[in-house]
Amino acid sequence: MKVHYECASCFLRQAREALDLATDDDDLKMKVTEITNQILCQKFKRGAVSNQIGTEIHRTIKRETKNPDPYHDLREKSDQIAIQFLPRVEKLLEMDKSLKNYLKAAIAGNILDFGALGLETDIEELVMSTIEKDLAIDHTLQLGAELKKAKNVLYLADNVGEIVFDKLLIKKLDEYNVEITVALKKYPILNDACLKEALDVGLDEVARLTTTGTDSIGVIYHDLSDDFKQEFHEADLVIAKGLGNYEGLGEIDLGDQPVFCLFNAKCKPIARDIGAEVGDNVVLKLN
Repeated sequence: MKVHYECASCFLRQAREALDLATDDDDLKMKVTEITNQILCQKFKRGAVSNQIGTEIHRTIKRETKNPDPYHDLREKSDQIAIQFLPRVEKLLEMDKSLKNYLKAAIAGNILDFGALGLETDIEELVMSTIEKDLAIDHTLQLGAELKKAKNVLYLADNVGEIVFDKLLIKKLDEYNVEITVALKKYPILNDACLKEALDVGLDEVARLTTTGTDSIGVIYHDLSDDFKQEFHEADLVIAKGLGNYEGLGEIDLGDQPVFCLFNAKCKPIARDIGAEVGDNVVLKLN
């Protein structure tokens, strides 16, 4: 996805929050903010790709502060919130075991995103209100049809905490007799899930786990490891969670490979890009 005008202020807001999490050194924060502004001055222009700029900013913050995981504590908080709501979500799924309802549960997990929504957001309230909403863009039938044809599925994970809800959907996908591989980040960035967090919630019990070989926000094709590029292209079906993956996949030539994005439209640029409203739940076929 190309940047919209609102993205500039969002990058600065995210940078400020990440710096506050990464260090208490105000002089260092000023230095890194200056570098961030230089990145925006050089890179933020019409046609620039949003998740590529975000990745460069957050990598800069990690490097300059020598803090490899500024969001470490929020990762643990996200897990706690997800586990807290898991029984309530499972109860809702018992009442309606349709694929659509499991997709909505996975999308509700996408709310566990302090990067997109900010640190002051009442995440707990949003989780339950999100799962009760219908899908504004609903390509569930197309996804079901592709699942019936597929032998292997590549599932691009997004945030820590969110993967607790992804596990529920992945169990549901087992009904389609597909082999599922879940791709995680190799190194921490924002609150994206890495291999460790996936093992902590037992995701390896329901799927094969791998990494993208990098720490990019979403997928940035030239950053992916060669092994993962091969896995990506050999997958019969790709299911991608979250805004970062949506932003990055839109910049890749997908050919006729079916790719579905599951997310909550948490910001105006994303909502505008897909023709939805802020806060809408989406199951979107990209191609």
